[in-house]
Amino acid sequence: MAAGKPHTGLTVLAGPTAVGKGTVSTYIRDNYPQVWLSVSATTRPPRPGEIDGVHYFFKTAEEFDRLTGEGELLEWAVVHGRNRYGTLRSTVDAAIAEGRSVLLEIDLQGARQVKAAVPDAQFVFLAPPSWDEMVRRLVGRGTETPQEQQARLETAKLELAAEPEFDHTIINDDVRRAADELVSLMGLTPNPR
Repeated sequence: MAAGKPHTGLTVLAGPTAVGKGTVSTYIRDNYPQVWLSVSATTRPPRPGEIDGVHYFFKTAEEFDRLTGEGELLEWAVVHGRNRYGTLRSTVDAAIAEGRSVLLEIDLQGARQVKAAVPDAQFVFLAPPSWDEMVRRLVGRGTETPQEQQARLETAKLELAAEPEFDHTIINDDVRRAADELVSLMGLTPNPR
């Protein structure tokens, strides 16, 4: 797809834990208003500074069960064996119907569910520059206990092996460059530097 011709479908961004998916998607949200960034629902409690409806839709386990049971989630998964995350089908469908360029930033399990449900979506794998850099980022966040960090690193090894399932790979060596590359893959023109 030529740059400058907006992709009015669905692009899915996934990759291993701590690779920077949230950082890249936040950069896109802040710098590319033409991209509609889906906000996931989660049973995880908010981290400091996170706002309901902006970063996530924070749901109780009971609310999440109801959404799942009623088929209101395009995808959902249990992540790291604890919290559930999912994408509200209605908000994505509405944005696509409006002709928006839609970006889902989700985990690997969710990407596989979206691929089954929406096979013509575009799937982009965000990869770390190296394993050592990914470990440094995860530990440097300081948001998980050492046990949680170890669990996430074990998960990341499995997630890295999924790269061939995706249409494109972007190396997250620089947030702005990675975001510009993703926006270009979506058929939009990156902002001038």
